[in-house]
Amino acid sequence: MKGILGRKLGMTQVFSKDGKLIPVTVVEVAPNTVMQVKTKESDGYNAIQLGVFEKKEKRATKAEIGRAKKANTTPKRFLKEIRDYEGTYNVGDTIGASLFEVGDIIDVTGTSKGKGFTGVIKRYNQSRGPETHGSMYHRRPGSMGTMLPKRVLKGKHLSGHMGVETVTIQNLEVIEVNENENYILVSGNIPGAKNSLVLIKTAVKNSKKKAPKEILTYETVVDEVVEAPSEVTEESNNEEVTTVEEVTEETTETETASENPGENN
Repeated sequence: MKGILGRKLGMTQVFSKDGKLIPVTVVEVAPNTVMQVKTKESDGYNAIQLGVFEKKEKRATKAEIGRAKKANTTPKRFLKEIRDYEGTYNVGDTIGASLFEVGDIIDVTGTSKGKGFTGVIKRYNQSRGPETHGSMYHRRPGSMGTMLPKRVLKGKHLSGHMGVETVTIQNLEVIEVNENENYILVSGNIPGAKNSLVLIKTAVKNSKKKAPKEILTYETVVDEVVEAPSEVTEESNNEEVTTVEEVTEETTETETASENPGENN
C-alpha cells in the first residue's frame, strides 16, 4: 500500500481533451519525511511513520525532538503511520507527490467539518411534525422507546455534536500530479475544511481500471514589443526642433513689425 499526507486547499475544475468538465480538489503534498520504520521483528508489524509540516521546536516534546534528530530533520506537526507499506525506506527519507501517477485509484481520509450542536432533523435528516392545528410536536426527536426496558435504548437518534468525524471517500481518481509545485488534483470532493490534513492512500476496494485522463493545459503567451529604430527617433526629434525654431523666428519678425509701424510706411 502506498500513502502520503497532504493538505486540502480547495476545489476547482479542469477540462479533458474530449470536452468533459471534471471537478477536482487541490491537495498540497509537501515532501513527507520518514520519521520511524517499524518491522515485524521489533514491533510486531510492518509500518512507516510519516511526518509533514514543520513545528516550532519550543512547542515540541523531548521525545519528538529526539525522533526528529534521528531523522535529521525538524519536529513535524502531523505524524501518521501507514501499515504494509510498499517499498523499502530508511529513517530520514522523503516522499513527494511523484509517489502517485495520473489515473491511480485512491482513498482519501480526512476529518469532516464541524457543525456544532444540532437537532435530529439536521443531524439525521428526520422529518418534522405538523406545524398547525394545535400540534405540540415540531422538531423533537420523537418517542424515547418502549415501556418495558424503562430506559433509552442504545443507538437512539438524539441531538448532539455534528461533524468532526473521520470520513473516508473511496475510489477517487488522480487527475494530475505536479511535483514541481507539490500538489495533486483528485477527482470529486474530499472530507474536511480548507487547510485540513488528509491522508491519500491506495484504494482498498478498487474495482476501476486505470484510465488516465488527458486534461487541457494553458500557456501564457507574451507578445513581443517591436521597438522603433533609434535613427527614426533622432530624425523625428530634429524635425520637431526645426519646426519650433521656424515658429520662433516668424513670431519675432511679427512682433518687430508691430513695434515699428512707421518704418513700413
